[in-house]
Amino acid sequence: MSNKRILFTGGGTAGHVIVNLALIPEFQKQGYEIDYIGSYEGIERNLIEPLNGVTYHGISTGKLRRYMSKENLKDPFKVLKGLYQAFAIIGKRKPQVIFSKGGFVSVPVVAAAKLRKVPAIIHESDYTPGLANKLSFPFAEKVLATFPETMKYLPESKGKYIGAVVREELFEGNRLKGLEMCSFNHTKPVVLVMGGSMGSKKVNDAIRGNLDALLQKVQIIHICGKGHKEPELDRAGYIQFEYVNDELKDLLAASNYIISRAGSNAIFEFLALKKPMLLIPLSKQASRGDQILNANSFVKQGFAHKLEEEELNAESLVKAVHQLMEQREELLENMKKYENREAKEQVMQVIQQAEK
Repeated sequence: MSNKRILFTGGGTAGHVIVNLALIPEFQKQGYEIDYIGSYEGIERNLIEPLNGVTYHGISTGKLRRYMSKENLKDPFKVLKGLYQAFAIIGKRKPQVIFSKGGFVSVPVVAAAKLRKVPAIIHESDYTPGLANKLSFPFAEKVLATFPETMKYLPESKGKYIGAVVREELFEGNRLKGLEMCSFNHTKPVVLVMGGSMGSKKVNDAIRGNLDALLQKVQIIHICGKGHKEPELDRAGYIQFEYVNDELKDLLAASNYIISRAGSNAIFEFLALKKPMLLIPLSKQASRGDQILNANSFVKQGFAHKLEEEELNAESLVKAVHQLMEQREELLENMKKYENREAKEQVMQVIQQAEK
């Protein structure tokens, strides 16, 4: 049995798990035993538990809200319970190093790592750090950034720019398989619509509000989120999925354009795959504004177009899709200049250098 052991944590949304999913197989190839701490019922459990050779541990977690709520009174006790549970798990499993992708569940884990004197590495995907990661910075050995601009928000002695970690299997997609899965023809362009791991009602409504106009020019793969399918809308050239996992690589390969929220992990994967994208970031009313900063960075670099959520309606969406198609070649030319397949190797080096 291997004596090398790494513990991963992160959850709440798929964005806090995707990088872990990219790294876990690489560490398994090097003979590491893998543990994962997540919440009892979060999306991370559904994504991680099916993996072979990974032991999943559920712990109590609070929400760390920025607004007033009765739940805020209970949350410190949930976080303390999670800290106690994580401390016990780390003591029992004895990992040499811990890698955190953020999300509320990661805070007690990184704090427990410090108490156990186990080095913890944090990966920050967004342009500005999230609250959970900010709380965890004092307990971490290193904080890795995806955007170069993020470095000014990180502790100077701990920050390191590393770039985006992309899942290798996404490069193995089969276009024909993707088209066949959707019963699409091979000549008309395909737009893949994603509203984040939970789906987005606003994006869904805008797509469905003008399907006829959109379908004149494109075919649409719509990943709409759990419970958001509307089967009565299915027709030639339009297919809905609540959520996809293994099939995503083939659907991406079949797609010529992407309409998406602006979560960092997702948009860097689209960039790596050279997919011109229309980004609809979450508004400041619904978030801390990180997606707006992510989208602005991509627009500035010529990788994407942006449509503000406040301006999103059926008419503006159709116009934005047509503009995206018109400027396809220019966007692809800019994307060709971006190459960062080695980020994963750099992350692995940092993790292994930190092992106690």
